[in-house]
Amino acid sequence: MLEKKENIASSHEEELVQSPGRTILRNFLSKKLAILGIVLFLFIVFCCFILSIFFPIDLNFTDSTQQNISPGLNLLKAPAELRNNAKMISVGAYFSVGVDNDDNVYVWGKPTARLADIPKNMGKIVQISAGLDHVLALNSFGEVFTWGNNRMALQPVPVDVQLSNIAHVAAGNQISVAVTSTGRVEVWGNTGFVDVNTRMLEGEVQKIALNSSMSFALTKDGNVHALTSVDVPLSRIPAGLDGKASDIAATDRAAAAVLDDGTVIAWGSADYGSLDIPKEIQGKAASISAGRGHFTVLLNDGTVASWGMDNYNQADAPKLSGISSAAAGSFQNYAIDESGNVHAWGLRGYFMGSDQQGRDMFRRILEAGKVTLTVGAISVIISGIIGVIVGGLSGYYGGKTDMILMRVAEVFQSIPFLPLAITLSFIIGNTLPTEMRMVMIMLILGILNWPPLARLTRGQVLVARENEFVTAAKSLGVMERKIIFRHIMPNVFAVMLVSLTLSLATCMLIESSLSFLGFGISEPNPSWGNMLSNLGSEVLRSYPWRIFYPSLALGIAVISINLIGDAFRDAIDPKSNDM
Repeated sequence: MLEKKENIASSHEEELVQSPGRTILRNFLSKKLAILGIVLFLFIVFCCFILSIFFPIDLNFTDSTQQNISPGLNLLKAPAELRNNAKMISVGAYFSVGVDNDDNVYVWGKPTARLADIPKNMGKIVQISAGLDHVLALNSFGEVFTWGNNRMALQPVPVDVQLSNIAHVAAGNQISVAVTSTGRVEVWGNTGFVDVNTRMLEGEVQKIALNSSMSFALTKDGNVHALTSVDVPLSRIPAGLDGKASDIAATDRAAAAVLDDGTVIAWGSADYGSLDIPKEIQGKAASISAGRGHFTVLLNDGTVASWGMDNYNQADAPKLSGISSAAAGSFQNYAIDESGNVHAWGLRGYFMGSDQQGRDMFRRILEAGKVTLTVGAISVIISGIIGVIVGGLSGYYGGKTDMILMRVAEVFQSIPFLPLAITLSFIIGNTLPTEMRMVMIMLILGILNWPPLARLTRGQVLVARENEFVTAAKSLGVMERKIIFRHIMPNVFAVMLVSLTLSLATCMLIESSLSFLGFGISEPNPSWGNMLSNLGSEVLRSYPWRIFYPSLALGIAVISINLIGDAFRDAIDPKSNDM
């Protein structure tokens, strides 16, 4: 018992000789919830400001083929039975389909139930083609099989196709194309969506290449034709292809052809470097395939090369050798070597799923965190500066100064915040660029949130100004400005820090609320608030990840900040825990 009293006494003596700051810090670090709050908050900050560097975002990127894909990283994960025995692979929007050397067909990625319902007894498969959400398969007898989504009469295969000897098939965006052995082209599905006009080429077509809205034909005489009447850069075939093309492929905005001598010519839009053909592949190309914005070429030395859009590393081809076939599609690539082994690169999937515009939720949440945290932090800094200055002057001078400043604080505090913020955002926000809109929100939050801090600061200064060190400073002739901000404020800063910490969480919630209502940060710039907007019951039932992950990020950030603020408050006044 005596030893316990001695320990308590020594603890009190140690506390007496320590500075108040060290005592507060020791009390703060002794709380497990405080440590948890710091760890969570630093984790959020690390993800949003550091991790986002390695996962950059293109704010203008959207892709209708990638809408509402559930979380997972298995888009490139071919079945184990296929990985070492593959014959051919084709890539769809959010799935892939492959055939092994025993003519077994596999579907992986995020296939729907209809895509997973593979027809039986198709015989020896000689070609397979994956479209947006359906598949075409061609066997050695020239018969065509199809499965997957059945919109716009994609199924069954038309009678004219069934009665023909088909030599080539191509599945696209809601459309199917088959080329007969005599060069005739059969088209079915949504024929108004993708232009496939081959009347002038009847009996001459060898291969059809499709993108999301156009088609190209490679004829038997080595010419390439754009099967559309629209005059756009993509439809203007270069003159150098005359009678020399051996293979063709098309992205959404560019097309490319391999010539007989192994050179590659590309045309169309230069977006994402689609026309920047690597010099080292010229004269070596054997075949070409394309995804949404990139090309992949198989070279005659058994290697592969990719270029173009690289937002998911789909244009970063690995160093491979002994490759016998390569396939690109969407944002994925596959290469099959001479032993049947499968090599893959590109989009592995979406860690947190994709949203209604086909954007990566994980990347947008990281970017949104930067926006929400920055808006909250700057708002707190603005309100903190105003509140400390007003509260310090009011508490130190008292009298008329105190009365005037506190009446001004009451006026600002009586202004209804949300109606004012919404009104200002509606009137002038729509005319401002996104950056200025963000600045406006920070100013509104900062200017209207300072009165509570000013009152708290005033109360602390009223008490501190009666202390002996203030009297001593006055007697030494220290300027009053220095007394307030150099002598008094450091002694009441800890209490103000609690208010500022809790205010940060409040500002983040307010910004998220404004963005959720459509009056804050607007698309395409993400914030945790606007990522939760326009989410109805259908989204909650069918795409819950679009609600869960932004809510989780915002919740963790706010809870961690509140834990830190509560711990600071308890550390400043340890006796409050005894209540």
